[in-house]
Amino acid sequence: MKVAVTGASGHIGNCLVRELKRQGAGIKVLLYDSRNGMDEIDVELIQGDLLEPESLIKLCEGVDVVFHLAAQIAIDNRSSAQVYETNVTGTKNIIKAANQAGAKKFIHFSSIHAFQTESPDQLLDESRSLVETNKIIYEFTKAEGEREVMKAVKEGLDAVILNPTAVIGPFDYRGSLLGQALLKIYQNKLPFLVSGGYNWVDVRDVVSASIHAIESGRKGEKYILSGEFCSLRELSEMISKISRCRIPVNVPISLARIACPFFQIYSSITKMEPLYTNQSLNILVNSPANISNEKARKELGFEPRPLEQTLRDTFNWYREKKFIN
Repeated sequence: MKVAVTGASGHIGNCLVRELKRQGAGIKVLLYDSRNGMDEIDVELIQGDLLEPESLIKLCEGVDVVFHLAAQIAIDNRSSAQVYETNVTGTKNIIKAANQAGAKKFIHFSSIHAFQTESPDQLLDESRSLVETNKIIYEFTKAEGEREVMKAVKEGLDAVILNPTAVIGPFDYRGSLLGQALLKIYQNKLPFLVSGGYNWVDVRDVVSASIHAIESGRKGEKYILSGEFCSLRELSEMISKISRCRIPVNVPISLARIACPFFQIYSSITKMEPLYTNQSLNILVNSPANISNEKARKELGFEPRPLEQTLRDTFNWYREKKFIN
């Protein structure tokens, strides 16, 4: 089997490429800028990006399966046009290239954030409607990306959509936003916590389900890959058990919002993502606690491991790679 992967240097992509290689697949990856661990793996590197159709045609030539992971994450709306181009126009382009190359399967990585937010306690499953407004650009563009995939399905493409929740775990070479948050807690650098939390899932379990989707994923279907819901407070307590770090103090959400402009200023100086934004605070407060992964369990063999095991393995990997002492 030969596969093409966009977003291979990202967190999920790194783990996916390693597992595909372990299983004997031939792999072509689209390389935009940073290699982020790709030098450690024997893969064919195709220089280009999602907005260069010629590079995508070269990427997809001769492959059986296309995994589309490349996307731009945004926790504010400052780069709306760029996010749209990457997440929507880029998805159109890679779909077209996969079709032209005659790929047998297209596996599209979306996000739990593509679904509309309702009551945090209401069950979220694959029947939930997609986001329809661009109030939060990342959510909107992930929903639009899904719509592009479904258009292609109607025209004959054998595609599957995956919707993971908050992905953490080993192989985070680039330093994802979530990985940076874990490190801040571990290193006593997170100044405070707010109420709310996320549903956390291990990158290795997401990858395992995505590979099962090659044979078991049904055309035009989407699959939620969720793990365990855990508040930031509970997450910090788990990390404290591992590292003996202090548990940051909780502050009211209203006070955290007051601090957001200062985080933005610091971010613009350091060129790092802000610790909190109004959008990320809204996501934390409104994040659904009841997310069903039953469909993925039944059809993709999805078996999310305990969160505490993920955290231990993650920090062991960080130590191995000298990210922490």
